[in-house]
Amino acid sequence: MKVAVVGYGIEGEQNYRYWTARGDEVTIVDERATPSRELPLGATTILGDGALEKLGGFDLVVRTAGLAPTKLHTTAKLWSATNEFFRQCPAPIIGVTGSKGKGTTCSLVTSILRAAGYTVHLVGNIGIPALEVLPDIETDHIVVYELSSFQLWDLERSPHQAAVLYIEPDHLDVHKDFAEYIGAKSNIVKFQSRTDICVYHPSNEWSLAIARNQPDFTTHAAKYNTEQNGNDRLETVYVHDGMFVTTRGRKICPTNVVKLPGMFNLDNASAAMSLCLSYEVDDGQFAQGLADFTGLPHRLRFVAVKSDVKYYDDSIATTPGSAVAAVGAFVEPKVLILGGSSKGADFTGLAHALQDVHMRKILLIGSEAGVIAETFEREDVKGYEIIDGTMQDVVARAQQVAEPGDVVVLSPACASFGMFRDYKDRGDQFIDAVAAL
Repeated sequence: MKVAVVGYGIEGEQNYRYWTARGDEVTIVDERATPSRELPLGATTILGDGALEKLGGFDLVVRTAGLAPTKLHTTAKLWSATNEFFRQCPAPIIGVTGSKGKGTTCSLVTSILRAAGYTVHLVGNIGIPALEVLPDIETDHIVVYELSSFQLWDLERSPHQAAVLYIEPDHLDVHKDFAEYIGAKSNIVKFQSRTDICVYHPSNEWSLAIARNQPDFTTHAAKYNTEQNGNDRLETVYVHDGMFVTTRGRKICPTNVVKLPGMFNLDNASAAMSLCLSYEVDDGQFAQGLADFTGLPHRLRFVAVKSDVKYYDDSIATTPGSAVAAVGAFVEPKVLILGGSSKGADFTGLAHALQDVHMRKILLIGSEAGVIAETFEREDVKGYEIIDGTMQDVVARAQQVAEPGDVVVLSPACASFGMFRDYKDRGDQFIDAVAAL
């Protein structure tokens, strides 16, 4: 079979290995003359401008996640690593999507189920290519899959259990509009069977809109983190008086076992625990799994204390809602570092949120700094300034304006490109700059 692997990054590299190992005739196709990963020796390639117009003659075209299916004009079967994994995986799949909280929720599910003795594979948008671990998965294992809109875009199967977390406009630099973004997300439940379930955010209208695509929504979907979950047949977890409890009265454990800052992480924990209720997990194993997970890199993670000022890295926060959540996690006065490259976001809601908390200073960086500043002017947000310099310059300025007892939070609400290679590079540079203070 003639296979075109389109887009040669981390996922594309794994796609090439997978289909080559199957014995297929594989060609690497990339609009970049020099892809981000080193090309295999002797590989057949189509590279550079116009590469996507040369997809004739293939039997299968495998797109990388961030490449819109609409950009690929071919008579071949259009496919993805996610579709291939769902078709071949022998184990049940737990899928999680949302605009924020996906990685944390998936990690909590994984930690809880491992504490209960299950063999769990954590894959997907969290950075582990699913096809890489496919050979290691057995029927009695469990897969936890973090699913972005890019991976869900053309998905033809849905996970056995799904969580739809908080949804807000995101990736509008790639999706043509918010409706397309919602449509892509909806595939997480669209193809579920009558034995599958979905849990969804208790108050977010877009989470509900996506969940309603569940074929048997009234009996197989329910809200998490609310006592009235909308479905007496499906048990979910919520927070009550400092305890995680279920809608059927089971008191599981205190909420203070969660080591992550912010009320929104109790929300994520409730979603994760709700998914785990389908498995044999006792109260002690729930508590152990929650306590064992101390956070993912670049997700509101403590960095250091310098001159009685605490520094936190939340570089993963690439949407305004994520930044709002990060700011709300602290009662201390805050120095907030915002900005980066555009994802088509509206910063009005963020502006309103910042008016209600104690901000010491807001430092704006990157190409979106001017756009954010215009929004802040319109919404009468005070105390911001634009910083044109390196991350060391930004952190040095944060140190100047911070006072003892403050927190400095990098939570950019934007993509990282332009100043940084990716959000990890941005977070790493922040950590290095703090260490150098």
